[in-house]
Amino acid sequence: MTLPVTAFVGAICALLLLFTAMLTVRQRLRLKAAFGDHGDAKLIAASRSHGNLAEHAPILVILLGLLETARANHMALMVIGALFLIGRVAHIAGLHAPSVPGKAPVPRQIGVMATWVTLLMLGGWTLW
Repeated sequence: MTLPVTAFVGAICALLLLFTAMLTVRQRLRLKAAFGDHGDAKLIAASRSHGNLAEHAPILVILLGLLETARANHMALMVIGALFLIGRVAHIAGLHAPSVPGKAPVPRQIGVMATWVTLLMLGGWTLW
């Protein structure tokens, strides 16, 4: 059995992880910082965009794969996978956008909500 939705979403997540890792390394080189964030906002943003994706992508890909293996509705899985990817890109952009103290940029808010909604949908669907 092939898992095209899982494979596609997983591959895009891998590319986003590579991209965010490169952003983090670029900031580390700028600061000459091997460890920690040195309190630098740009390094913190780069590191968190990578870490947050690394925290959420594995469970989402696993749930997609489980549902796809169980022959869940292909189109619904594609829509949920796309929503997750759009949310992750928005979150990355939001973490790198200028912000007002005490208020997250709108792309970051969209990214968080899209991620939570997709995890809730897939988690609930898998339990059902």
